Amino acid sequence: MPSYFHLHLVSDSTGETLRAISKAAIVQYGEVRAIEHVHPLVRTPKQLERVLQEIEQTPGIVLYTIVAQELGSELEASCARLKLPCVPVLDSIMKVFDSYLGAPHSPVVGGQHVLDADYFRRIDALNFTMLHDDGHVPDDLDKADIVILGISRTSKTPTSIYLANRGYKTANIPLVLGLPLPPQIEKPTKAFIVGLVANPERIAQIRRHRVMTLADRPLGDYVDRDQIAKEVAFSRHLCQRHGWPLIDVTRRSIEETAAAIIQYLEARKSGLAMPSESHNG
Repeated sequence: MPSYFHLHLVSDSTGETLRAISKAAIVQYGEVRAIEHVHPLVRTPKQLERVLQEIEQTPGIVLYTIVAQELGSELEASCARLKLPCVPVLDSIMKVFDSYLGAPHSPVVGGQHVLDADYFRRIDALNFTMLHDDGHVPDDLDKADIVILGISRTSKTPTSIYLANRGYKTANIPLVLGLPLPPQIEKPTKAFIVGLVANPERIAQIRRHRVMTLADRPLGDYVDRDQIAKEVAFSRHLCQRHGWPLIDVTRRSIEETAAAIIQYLEARKSGLAMPSESHNG
C-alpha cells in the first residue's frame, strides 16, 4: 500500500462537491495520505489541456463533475491512455434520478451555487451569526433561530458558523462561572437554545494549547482541571434547570454537533420528543 497518492478533482464549478465526496472516501484509508489537486472552473478545451498536463505529471485517481459532454469524454479518453481511473462522480446518481422520475435531467453548471432565495438566506444567516458571536448584541436574540451556550473552548463559534452556512441564524453566548446570563435568555424566546459541554480533560488540553499559542492570558484557573469541572457542572445544572438540551462535544466533530442541534430543532418544530442520546448530557 502506498503512503500517499495523487487525487485530481476536476470541476466546471467550484469543486466543493468533489471535495466533500472525496473526503468521505479518503478518511476510510487512515494509513494513506491524499495529495489533492483541485482544478475548478474547467469549462474550455484550453483549460482542460492544462489540467491534463498536470494529471500526466502527477498521475493518480481522477474524479470529475463536468457538464459539457465533450470535455468529459476528452478527460476520460486521456485518462484511459494514461491507464488512470477516471470517475464522473454524479453520473450514477443522476441515472437513478432519471430512471425514478421518468425524465432526463437538464445539466446546469454550478447549479448548486445559484443566487436564489436560499443562497441569500444563508448569507443573511452568516451576517447575523458573525454579529452575534461570543455574546455580542444580545438585545435581539429573539431574532435568532438558534442560541448556543457553553463555557470557553466548547466549539461554540465554529459550530455557529457551520449552522449559519446551513441557513440558521445562530448566536452564541459564553457561560462564565459566577456571571449572570444576558436577561434576554431568561425571557421566553422563539430562538432554540442549546448548551455545549465537553470532558474537563479535553477542555483543559484545548485551553492550554490556546494559551501557549496566543499567550493571551495567564494559565491559572483557565486550564485547571478542577475549575473546569465546576464550569461543566454549572453548564449542566443551568441547562437542566431551564430544560435546554445539552450536547457533549468531546468526541464530536463540528459537523456532528451541528447535525445534532438541527435534529433537536426539527424535533421541536414537529412537536416530537427530543432525541434522547444527548439530552442534558
